[in-house]
Amino acid sequence: MNDVLEVKTPQDRTFMHILYAMHTVAWASMGSLAVIALIINYIRRGDEADATYRAHHSYMISTFWWTVLWLVVCSPLWLLFGLPGALAYAIIGLWYLYRCIKGWLRFADSRLPQL
Repeated sequence: MNDVLEVKTPQDRTFMHILYAMHTVAWASMGSLAVIALIINYIRRGDEADATYRAHHSYMISTFWWTVLWLVVCSPLWLLFGLPGALAYAIIGLWYLYRCIKGWLRFADSRLPQL
């Protein structure tokens, strides 16, 4: 972690908004935008001195990985039974969207994400 006090610029805030946007609309890119944003989250979190920004990077990272876990766990429902799997995937997708929007709104208000 960097010991130098880092002053956040409007560009830093805009960049974080872009990361949240990429996670939020990832469904439209079949997840590829989320993977790109995830990589950036890992890179930026490692260099981040601001606790609020670091917490939001961690929030997006954990949201992504919990979503992947639940998609994998529910994949047998999709493969074996069809409709229950589709319903499970829809619920997981809505949960992911909820987490992204919730975190984004808290970031917009300069608040820590709620884990």
